[in-house]
Amino acid sequence: MSSKTVHLAVYDTLADWEVGAATAHINRPIWQKAPGTFQVRTVGRTADPIITMGGMCIVPDVVLADLAPAASAMLVLPGADTWETGELAPFAHKAREFLNAGVPVAAICGATFGLAKEGLLDSHAHTSAVAEYLAYSGYSGGDRYLDQAAVLDGDLITAGPTAPFEFAREVLRRLDVYESHVLDAWYRLFGQSDPAGFAALSEYEAQRATASV
Repeated sequence: MSSKTVHLAVYDTLADWEVGAATAHINRPIWQKAPGTFQVRTVGRTADPIITMGGMCIVPDVVLADLAPAASAMLVLPGADTWETGELAPFAHKAREFLNAGVPVAAICGATFGLAKEGLLDSHAHTSAVAEYLAYSGYSGGDRYLDQAAVLDGDLITAGPTAPFEFAREVLRRLDVYESHVLDAWYRLFGQSDPAGFAALSEYEAQRATASV
Protein backbone atom coordinates (compact mmCIF):
# COMPACT_ATOMS: atom_id res chain seq x y z
CA MET A 1 0.00 0.00 0.00
CA SER A 2 1.34 3.44 -0.91
CA SER A 3 1.98 5.93 1.85
CA LYS A 4 -0.69 8.39 2.94
CA THR A 5 0.35 11.81 4.10
CA VAL A 6 -1.27 13.50 7.07
CA HIS A 7 -0.61 17.23 7.12
CA LEU A 8 -0.03 18.98 10.44
CA ALA A 9 -0.56 22.73 10.39
CA VAL A 10 2.23 24.63 12.13
CA TYR A 11 2.29 28.24 13.28
CA ASP A 12 3.80 30.33 16.08
CA THR A 13 2.56 29.42 19.59
CA LEU A 14 1.34 26.00 18.40
CA ALA A 15 0.30 24.04 21.51
CA ASP A 16 2.77 21.15 21.38
CA TRP A 17 1.00 18.78 23.76
CA GLU A 18 -2.30 18.79 21.91
CA VAL A 19 -1.19 16.89 18.81
CA GLY A 20 1.88 14.92 19.86
CA ALA A 21 0.03 11.70 20.67
CA ALA A 22 -1.72 11.75 17.31
CA THR A 23 1.26 12.57 15.12
CA ALA A 24 3.66 10.23 16.93
CA HIS A 25 1.43 7.22 16.47
CA ILE A 26 0.41 8.08 12.92
CA ASN A 27 4.11 8.12 12.08
CA ARG A 28 4.99 5.02 14.15
CA PRO A 29 4.41 1.73 12.34
CA ILE A 30 4.14 -0.54 15.39
CA TRP A 31 0.59 -1.95 15.90
CA GLN A 32 -0.62 -0.46 12.60
CA LYS A 33 -2.81 -2.53 10.25
CA ALA A 34 -0.48 -1.69 7.38
CA PRO A 35 2.88 -0.63 8.89
CA GLY A 36 4.56 2.27 7.14
CA THR A 37 1.41 3.39 5.35
CA PHE A 38 1.22 6.81 6.96
CA GLN A 39 3.60 9.73 7.27
CA VAL A 40 3.25 13.18 8.82
CA ARG A 41 4.30 16.36 7.05
CA THR A 42 4.05 19.92 8.34
CA VAL A 43 2.35 22.77 6.51
CA GLY A 44 2.94 26.45 7.26
CA ARG A 45 1.42 29.65 5.98
CA THR A 46 4.89 30.42 4.60
CA ALA A 47 8.12 28.47 4.40
CA ASP A 48 9.53 30.42 7.36
CA PRO A 49 10.31 28.53 10.59
CA ILE A 50 7.76 28.75 13.39
CA ILE A 51 8.24 28.55 17.15
CA THR A 52 5.85 26.39 19.13
CA MET A 53 4.50 27.26 22.57
CA GLY A 54 7.13 24.88 23.95
CA GLY A 55 9.92 26.80 22.20
CA MET A 56 10.63 24.25 19.47
CA CYS A 57 11.54 25.47 16.01
CA ILE A 58 9.78 23.79 13.08
CA VAL A 59 10.49 24.41 9.41
CA PRO A 60 7.34 23.64 7.37
CA ASP A 61 7.58 20.91 4.73
CA VAL A 62 4.81 22.45 2.63
CA VAL A 63 3.38 25.93 2.11
CA LEU A 64 -0.36 26.22 2.74
CA ALA A 65 -1.17 27.68 -0.68
CA ASP A 66 0.41 24.64 -2.33
CA LEU A 67 -1.50 22.06 -0.31
CA ALA A 68 -4.30 20.32 -2.21
CA PRO A 69 -6.80 18.03 -0.46
CA ALA A 70 -6.17 15.34 -3.07
CA ALA A 71 -2.58 15.06 -1.82
CA SER A 72 -3.56 14.54 1.80
CA ALA A 73 -5.23 11.97 4.04
CA MET A 74 -6.10 14.52 6.73
CA LEU A 75 -5.42 18.08 7.88
CA VAL A 76 -4.65 18.40 11.61
CA LEU A 77 -5.06 21.83 13.22
CA PRO A 78 -3.54 22.39 16.69
CA GLY A 79 -4.46 25.16 19.06
CA ALA A 80 -2.45 28.38 19.26
CA ASP A 81 -2.71 31.82 20.87
CA THR A 82 -3.59 33.46 17.55
CA TRP A 83 -6.74 31.59 16.47
CA GLU A 84 -9.01 34.13 18.18
CA THR A 85 -7.37 37.10 16.46
CA GLY A 86 -8.14 35.81 12.98
CA GLU A 87 -4.47 35.56 12.08
CA LEU A 88 -4.85 31.88 11.27
CA ALA A 89 -8.01 32.26 9.17
CA PRO A 90 -6.21 30.96 6.03
CA PHE A 91 -5.96 27.56 7.75
CA ALA A 92 -9.71 27.61 8.42
CA HIS A 93 -10.27 28.45 4.74
CA LYS A 94 -8.11 25.45 3.82
CA ALA A 95 -10.13 23.30 6.22
CA ARG A 96 -13.27 24.27 4.31
CA GLU A 97 -11.56 23.24 1.08
CA PHE A 98 -10.65 19.87 2.61
CA LEU A 99 -14.14 19.18 3.95
CA ASN A 100 -15.73 20.17 0.65
CA ALA A 101 -13.44 17.64 -1.03
CA GLY A 102 -14.35 14.90 1.45
CA VAL A 103 -10.93 14.89 3.15
CA PRO A 104 -10.99 14.78 6.98
CA VAL A 105 -10.04 17.69 9.22
CA ALA A 106 -9.09 17.37 12.90
CA ALA A 107 -9.10 20.48 15.11
CA ILE A 108 -8.30 20.86 18.78
CA CYS A 109 -8.57 23.74 21.26
CA GLY A 110 -8.23 27.16 19.58
CA ALA A 111 -8.51 25.62 16.13
CA THR A 112 -12.13 24.75 16.92
CA PHE A 113 -12.74 28.48 17.42
CA GLY A 114 -11.29 29.16 13.97
CA LEU A 115 -13.51 26.53 12.39
CA ALA A 116 -16.55 27.88 14.24
CA LYS A 117 -15.85 31.38 12.95
CA GLU A 118 -15.53 29.92 9.44
CA GLY A 119 -18.98 28.34 9.84
CA LEU A 120 -17.66 24.80 9.62
CA LEU A 121 -19.16 23.64 12.92
CA ASP A 122 -22.71 24.78 12.17
CA SER A 123 -23.66 21.48 10.55
CA HIS A 124 -21.46 19.05 12.51
CA ALA A 125 -21.62 17.64 16.01
CA HIS A 126 -18.55 19.07 17.75
CA THR A 127 -16.83 19.99 20.98
CA SER A 128 -14.16 22.36 22.27
CA ALA A 129 -12.89 23.66 25.62
CA VAL A 130 -16.40 24.77 26.71
CA ALA A 131 -19.51 25.80 24.80
CA GLU A 132 -19.15 29.43 25.94
CA TYR A 133 -15.74 29.67 24.29
CA LEU A 134 -17.12 28.85 20.87
CA ALA A 135 -20.10 31.14 21.42
CA TYR A 136 -17.72 34.12 21.30
CA SER A 137 -17.04 33.27 17.65
CA GLY A 138 -20.61 34.26 16.78
CA TYR A 139 -21.25 30.93 15.09
CA SER A 140 -24.67 29.34 14.64
CA GLY A 141 -23.82 25.78 15.66
CA GLY A 142 -24.29 25.96 19.42
CA ASP A 143 -27.09 23.39 19.30
CA ARG A 144 -24.63 20.85 17.86
CA TYR A 145 -22.16 21.24 20.73
CA LEU A 146 -21.46 18.08 22.77
CA ASP A 147 -19.90 18.14 26.21
CA GLN A 148 -17.36 15.42 25.38
CA ALA A 149 -13.57 15.20 25.31
CA ALA A 150 -13.49 14.59 21.55
CA VAL A 151 -16.11 14.21 18.84
CA LEU A 152 -15.90 12.50 15.46
CA ASP A 153 -18.68 13.45 13.06
CA GLY A 154 -18.10 12.25 9.52
CA ASP A 155 -14.99 13.98 8.22
CA LEU A 156 -14.63 16.37 11.17
CA ILE A 157 -12.88 15.74 14.49
CA THR A 158 -12.91 18.27 17.32
CA ALA A 159 -11.52 18.21 20.86
CA GLY A 160 -10.73 20.40 23.83
CA PRO A 161 -7.22 21.35 24.99
CA THR A 162 -7.11 18.82 27.84
CA ALA A 163 -7.96 15.82 25.65
CA PRO A 164 -4.87 15.03 23.54
CA PHE A 165 -5.34 11.26 23.81
CA GLU A 166 -9.05 11.33 23.05
CA PHE A 167 -8.23 13.57 20.10
CA ALA A 168 -5.55 11.13 18.95
CA ARG A 169 -7.93 8.19 19.35
CA GLU A 170 -10.48 9.78 17.01
CA VAL A 171 -7.77 10.76 14.51
CA LEU A 172 -6.43 7.20 14.48
CA ARG A 173 -9.97 5.85 14.20
CA ARG A 174 -10.88 8.07 11.24
CA LEU A 175 -7.66 7.21 9.42
CA ASP A 176 -8.24 3.52 10.18
CA VAL A 177 -4.66 3.16 11.40
CA TYR A 178 -5.39 0.33 13.86
CA GLU A 179 -7.81 -2.54 14.07
CA SER A 180 -10.62 -1.62 16.44
CA HIS A 181 -9.46 -3.86 19.32
CA VAL A 182 -5.91 -2.51 18.96
CA LEU A 183 -7.17 1.08 19.09
CA ASP A 184 -9.12 0.21 22.23
CA ALA A 185 -5.98 -1.25 23.84
CA TRP A 186 -3.92 1.75 22.68
CA TYR A 187 -6.30 4.17 24.38
CA ARG A 188 -6.49 2.11 27.56
CA LEU A 189 -2.70 2.22 27.81
CA PHE A 190 -1.94 5.80 26.77
CA GLY A 191 -5.17 7.55 27.65
CA GLN A 192 -6.08 5.74 30.87
CA SER A 193 -2.76 4.28 32.10
CA ASP A 194 -4.39 0.86 32.18
CA PRO A 195 -1.81 -1.99 32.27
CA ALA A 196 -4.35 -4.22 30.52
CA GLY A 197 -3.86 -2.07 27.43
CA PHE A 198 -0.14 -2.85 27.42
CA ALA A 199 -0.84 -6.55 27.82
CA ALA A 200 -3.28 -6.51 24.91
CA LEU A 201 -0.82 -4.67 22.65
CA SER A 202 1.99 -7.05 23.60
CA GLU A 203 -0.21 -10.03 22.79
CA TYR A 204 -1.10 -8.48 19.45
CA GLU A 205 2.59 -7.96 18.64
CA ALA A 206 3.35 -11.59 19.53
CA GLN A 207 0.52 -12.88 17.36
CA ARG A 208 1.69 -10.84 14.38
CA ALA A 209 5.28 -12.01 14.86
CA THR A 210 4.14 -15.64 14.94
CA ALA A 211 1.95 -15.18 11.85
CA SER A 212 4.84 -13.71 9.88
CA VAL A 213 7.17 -16.67 10.51
